[in-house]
Amino acid sequence: MMTRLITAFPLVLGALSGYAQDYPSRAINITNPNPPGGMNQLLAQPLSAMMEKITGQPVPIINRPGGTAAVGTAYVANQPPDGYNILVTTANLHLVIEKDKIYGIQSPFTLDQIAPLALLTADPVIMVVHPSMPVKNVKQLVALAKAKPNEIVFSSSGPYGITHVPTVMFMNATGIKMRHLPTTGGGPALTQALGGHSQVTGGGPATTYAFVKTGKLRAIASWGTKPHPAYPDTPTFHSMGYKDVEAYLWVGLFTRTGIPEPVFNRMRELIAKATADPSFKATLEKVNVVPDYRDAPEFKKFFEEDYKRMAAAIKSIGKL
Repeated sequence: MMTRLITAFPLVLGALSGYAQDYPSRAINITNPNPPGGMNQLLAQPLSAMMEKITGQPVPIINRPGGTAAVGTAYVANQPPDGYNILVTTANLHLVIEKDKIYGIQSPFTLDQIAPLALLTADPVIMVVHPSMPVKNVKQLVALAKAKPNEIVFSSSGPYGITHVPTVMFMNATGIKMRHLPTTGGGPALTQALGGHSQVTGGGPATTYAFVKTGKLRAIASWGTKPHPAYPDTPTFHSMGYKDVEAYLWVGLFTRTGIPEPVFNRMRELIAKATADPSFKATLEKVNVVPDYRDAPEFKKFFEEDYKRMAAAIKSIGKL
């Protein structure tokens, strides 16, 4: 019996290798778990075009919004492990899971159901203030907030959202208290700041740049570890000594776990080739999004570190 198993094992490996060589033989679906028009869509479109060019197969983008990205993520997590479903998503992935833990809700997917494929970009969140605010830097903001606890209003993309949680990191690190104005997304949060209804908010370089350039908002800090090209003179929290105040509006690719290794590696190769194309990079740079491709092992490390920071901040928020 053992002899038969040993003899059969090379045949199995050969079959998997052959399957990888034939991959893809049909359409690869890219699921966007958020509404169209956001960062996911922005990166998925040039990626889809390049992958279609490379593979000769359709690579449609399918929008499956709902449940703060939980619906689309659960869809991919429960598909067959054949390499024909890719999830393009953001930090909302772990925000949803940690929020559900706080409220005792069973999430429709678990992290062990999905595998990181590649990071596409990791722009830092940029802190901006209304120009009427008498602060030019973080030190002055902290001093003002300590003098007027809970009087300064910060708007966010929503409770436990990608601009709410980083601001909580900042408040925890500095010991200040500001009043939270949650909205329904990154755009509405900026609108509240532009109108003076909030004095502080956060956003990506792509969405805040035009307002900062025209003086409608003032950038005072970055949640990255190094300055963003669009904000070369905006200091990072790291440079000010706040080492745990770090957050990114990252976009990455995942697929479900259990895909045969040869196929999984072939997926990685195709994505690496597509993102290396000059047209892919040019599309991102036009809107001040810096390409930051990282293959599966590097993305997995980045994701785990980001998850740890965000989860700690969410736990400190507790139930709202």
